[in-house]
Amino acid sequence: MSKLSGKTAVVTGASKGIGADIARGLAREGAAVVVNYASSREGADKVVAQIVAGGGKAVAVRADVSKPDDITRLFAEAKAAFGTIDILVNNAGVYQFAALDAVTADEFHRQFDINVLGLLLATQEAARHFGPDGGSVINISSAVTALTIPESSIYTATKASVDSITRVLAKELGPRKIRVNAINPGVVETEGVHDMGILGTDFEAALVSQTPLGRTGQPGDITPVAVFLASADAAWVTGETIVVSGGLR
Repeated sequence: MSKLSGKTAVVTGASKGIGADIARGLAREGAAVVVNYASSREGADKVVAQIVAGGGKAVAVRADVSKPDDITRLFAEAKAAFGTIDILVNNAGVYQFAALDAVTADEFHRQFDINVLGLLLATQEAARHFGPDGGSVINISSAVTALTIPESSIYTATKASVDSITRVLAKELGPRKIRVNAINPGVVETEGVHDMGILGTDFEAALVSQTPLGRTGQPGDITPVAVFLASADAAWVTGETIVVSGGLR
């Protein structure tokens, strides 16, 4: 039997990148997957089609995680589609680097609303839907919290918040058998990283030179850790932040 047979997972921001790969990975292990997206319906439909083609179950649901009404609808549609909810992957996130002089209130609120408030709202709603056996919440944070890269002050602050929230909620929700953990990826080749123009630059080369395993990561490097945390293999694991960065610190 697959590790996640009979389970349902909601993956936010799953139309591309790390979220899409995690959605496919959970499905391969038997979970029914709700592929959440905010704007890319085409990307979400592609992920759903890939899962279904592999014999899995999936639906795409549009929702802006920073909006409470959207979150309520996301989980209502998830429950309507699959009956139960057992796993939440808080992957939805945005980032933009800027020097201190360029920091604006609008950009601060944009990143915190999605990366932090959205995570809290999704976890709040998931906890209401998890059954008596509890569930698993997996927060996608970032190794940037340890790297403290110049011009990343807002983004780093959002992910430091995610790390702290992970530890707080692990204690708060533990009595309800809900495990809460975080994965902190290093530099991973995703559509967003391509859009930022990082790949092939001196900046990427510098990061790779500091990475003991000597390469930029791929989404598939993150997914097995998410599958582990979602499964009974991690039944005694909560409140952890697992750095998956090829050793980059």
